[in-house]
Amino acid sequence: MKLAALLAVATAATTASARTFTVYNACPFTIWPAIFTDLNVGSAVPNHANGWEAPAWSKVTFSVPDNWRAGRIWGRRNCDFRKPGAQSCLTGSCNGGLVCDNRSGAGVPPATLAEFTFDGTDDWYDVSLVDGYNLPVRINPTQGCPVADCAKDLGPDCPAPLKGPFDSTGFPVGCKSACLANLDGNQANSANCCSGSHSTPATCPASGVAYYSYFKNNCPRSYAYAYDESSGNALFKCPASRRADYTITFCP
Repeated sequence: MKLAALLAVATAATTASARTFTVYNACPFTIWPAIFTDLNVGSAVPNHANGWEAPAWSKVTFSVPDNWRAGRIWGRRNCDFRKPGAQSCLTGSCNGGLVCDNRSGAGVPPATLAEFTFDGTDDWYDVSLVDGYNLPVRINPTQGCPVADCAKDLGPDCPAPLKGPFDSTGFPVGCKSACLANLDGNQANSANCCSGSHSTPATCPASGVAYYSYFKNNCPRSYAYAYDESSGNALFKCPASRRADYTITFCP
């Protein structure tokens, strides 16, 4: 087979084994999106840097392998990368600074997460508020698959014990989870964290999580706590056979 034909086959194979992701910043201010893959779960990674600057109304497009597992995308706010990596941004900082570290750059909460696992049979995805909120996010798949989102700004009306951090004007750019805020004083054995004696769905119902209703009522199509699958409106899937592409929009 001639070289041109070999290259055509290789290109087709690469295209067939990847999805197109678009990250769009619809916020009227700059954010710094980030990507993290848990390499303890899978080795496939997107073909894009783990962090970048996204001015208002900008978008980037990249490929994600069909077998991307335990991946997440989130936005960082109010960043100054002259500061150490995990302190570079007011919310969502990661080890590594602008480009999050491959192994330890998962991000500092509170941060709204767009989470993905492609297992070969189904694409699983969700918007997670389990560790709190810092930006509105929407996941739009193609191929008629369901939307996951938290489209409301939860900062201004966030319950006082959870509100913050705050920018230089005093505006709340985050809303912590009850677990992150450590409201019951023991994150290792907490109904808010679903930890210790509360580590199963049966022993950690939504009714025992402080301020669950604030997150779920405002963002019904998101994970409002660790075992929110029982709501029927937290974890979404799209058959892998549909080969959906995904747009992640900040401030939709």
